[in-house]
Amino acid sequence: MAENIATPTAAAVIELRGVGKIFRTASQSDRAVLEGVDLTLREGEIVAMLGKSGSGKSTLLRIMAGLVGADRGEVRFRGQRLAGTAEGIAMVFQSFALFPWLTVQQNVELGLEAQGVPRAERERRAEAAIDMIGLAGFNSALPRELSGGMRQRVGIARALVTEPDLLLMDEAFSALDVLTGETLRDEMLALWQSGRANIRSILIVSHNIEEAVMMADRIVILSSDPGRIRAEVPVALPRPRNRDSAQVRVLVDQIYALMTAPAAEARRPAPAREIGYRLPDADISQMEAILDLLCEAPFQGRADLPHLADEAGLTDDELLPACEALQLVQLVSIEAGDIAATDAGRAYYAAGPQQRKAIFGRQLLANVALAAHVRRELVASEAGEIGEEQVLEELEQSLKPAEAERVLSVAIGWGRYGEIFEYSYHSGMLTLPEDEGAGHGA
Repeated sequence: MAENIATPTAAAVIELRGVGKIFRTASQSDRAVLEGVDLTLREGEIVAMLGKSGSGKSTLLRIMAGLVGADRGEVRFRGQRLAGTAEGIAMVFQSFALFPWLTVQQNVELGLEAQGVPRAERERRAEAAIDMIGLAGFNSALPRELSGGMRQRVGIARALVTEPDLLLMDEAFSALDVLTGETLRDEMLALWQSGRANIRSILIVSHNIEEAVMMADRIVILSSDPGRIRAEVPVALPRPRNRDSAQVRVLVDQIYALMTAPAAEARRPAPAREIGYRLPDADISQMEAILDLLCEAPFQGRADLPHLADEAGLTDDELLPACEALQLVQLVSIEAGDIAATDAGRAYYAAGPQQRKAIFGRQLLANVALAAHVRRELVASEAGEIGEEQVLEELEQSLKPAEAERVLSVAIGWGRYGEIFEYSYHSGMLTLPEDEGAGHGA
């Protein structure tokens, strides 16, 4: 079969118009998770969706699957308004989502059983799907007897057996080791190009930029708070694609630049002015290692992000949050896909361990509102301490409880390293550093 190629005149499989999703905060105000999303997937195309944590990628995917409803706008599948799940849409999850007490055959048959397909037809189609995905002979195996890659093959077979018009893949390869993930990705592309799976369109949510470039005909990038489409990049390269080719590397560089550029509405000197800013999940040791690598030969303080990622041996899911964190505290600047150490970053690199902590603490207080807010509250308190519940209550004015806990956990890790406050995991109390004494200012 010739390669699937979507054209602007190809039939629309699914259309989103002005889609929005909100949640109610603890203060009873509404906060948008998604806002004004317009997106059409057409027959014959694979679309990849990228965006940092909190951009609403998974929420948007679940809206398209009919698992949750949109609060604004509409979703149309095959021209009809989508209300709940539809038989022509299937989804593959990152976590495999298999029933451990069912065999491979039984897991794959589940979707057909829900559609009321007769038993004999279910068995025949499930066996064909299992064979197609490379698991022939494992029909009677239980999930615990399979490797991670094999379990994900079962998840894919369960989706393919329904012969969906639209296949949604939610970071389907991210829980696998690199080699297994690449192998399964290549096999999925081979199935797509052969037409054996009878899929009309695929949407892949990913955190892996190279994966998106290697697989997709079009890449959609979401901004955050709220999630909206900030860029669409066509990938007009024939398959199979060579990851080392100049064309692929240019596209990877372009996507890195788009992923790390601040959205137009968010451009400002300090990007974390609000205490409810979604701090990235970045470990201090990882941030420090990246800054050290950046400041040493061969980079000498400036690097192309994809090159730095290769040298650091980090995935995009590890590199981008750490780089965002370094940028937040202004130890680096990032522009057009290039990262450069600032004067503060160079001073940090040249400093000893204790000096590094002092520099980081100063940068944290100057640039991250939540850290500065906690510090002010501690200085103002008579005992030089406050409970984490007080801070969580404030964060929950704009964040969901689980996200508030995550953001505070990140801030605590950074604050303790920068020695601007301490935290007791036993009591849940934030305190001024011991040598400052209760009630003393910065």
